[in-house]
Amino acid sequence: MPLELPPPIAAYVAANARLDVDAMLRPFAADAVLRDNGKVFSGHVEIRRLLEEAVAPAKAIFTPDSARQEDGLVVVEGPAHGEFPGSPIRFTYRFTLEGDAIKAVEITV
Repeated sequence: MPLELPPPIAAYVAANARLDVDAMLRPFAADAVLRDNGKVFSGHVEIRRLLEEAVAPAKAIFTPDSARQEDGLVVVEGPAHGEFPGSPIRFTYRFTLEGDAIKAVEITV
């Protein structure tokens, strides 16, 4: 049974499966914040740079297998596989949504 995700998260996951950077960026609010690996990326320019320099070249594709609401966040978990050390690695994404956009996301192992 397919995982039910809110539309902006589903759009991000689908675009990530195609490694389509433009489509991955589209669900993010213009002033969104992404926290990953101890670093903070603010706004479309910085998030695009992360996607172009780290995600796409490593062919890092996140395949969520669970989702839940927790303290106002949408928590999505699953493995990411690609051409990076330790692949696959299980990640947790904690999304903050605002309207139809991703306002913030924190990615942890």
